[in-house]
Amino acid sequence: CSGVFNPFSSRLELLTRLFWGVLTLSAPGSARRLELRIRLFCRAVLLSGSRRGDSAFWLTRILKPWPMVNQARLLYIIFGPVSSRDGHVVWQKMIEGPTDESSLKGLADAIKLLYGTEAREWTADDVISLVDELSVVPQEWLMENNARLLLLSGNNICFTFLASKAVNGRAVELARLMVFMVLVCEKDLYCMDWAVKMMHKVCKVFSTPWERNNFLQCLENAFARMLMDMLQAVLAGQRDEEDSSFLNLFHLMNAQASFHKEILYMAMATSSST
Repeated sequence: CSGVFNPFSSRLELLTRLFWGVLTLSAPGSARRLELRIRLFCRAVLLSGSRRGDSAFWLTRILKPWPMVNQARLLYIIFGPVSSRDGHVVWQKMIEGPTDESSLKGLADAIKLLYGTEAREWTADDVISLVDELSVVPQEWLMENNARLLLLSGNNICFTFLASKAVNGRAVELARLMVFMVLVCEKDLYCMDWAVKMMHKVCKVFSTPWERNNFLQCLENAFARMLMDMLQAVLAGQRDEEDSSFLNLFHLMNAQASFHKEILYMAMATSSST
């Protein structure tokens, strides 16, 4: 951006000017060239080293001076999906339809970096709040994309995020997210016993049997509601070239069957050992 190698303070000053320019604009994507300059500068100059500690240091310097909503927006600019045609950030990717792992890998790797021991200025609550804020940039994401990001971010982040919803009494939202995680496991060929073990671990967070049983009831209700919604879409003839409505219903039915099969295996193993 400047044509010269800047000392530490100069690089931060340049970054601040760039960030201020893009963050003061009302709509993401309204300054596509500036967003691209920020992305290239941060990735090529500051975050290109192989040492995780250095990357954690610079990513912290990039994000920490700003409010959480701006942190999420900057994270998306730097690590979010881009167009294969011109390299510009694709803001509608997470809103318009389910996306693939390649579109989320950069964001997931950045989240893991901030959650790791190298990023000492970040608490678990900071990272969870950032993930929560990221899921509404620039608008609320499809829940399947939220679930896929959590799976790619690793077990610790995934559990911490789910546990925070359990602790805060958001059982319905937690159950719906859990169903989408089961769906992602089916679509992306993850082992379904991972989802069952994660659910079992989250159940232990609830302080009373009533809260745990309520969550399990919400989980089954979420499965039923999603199946009915998808079936209604198929019956209504809402099909496109890829027949995605029928395919989604097929994946969800298989996911539910595999999920409950693993639960039965776990229950039988527990009963035979007692």
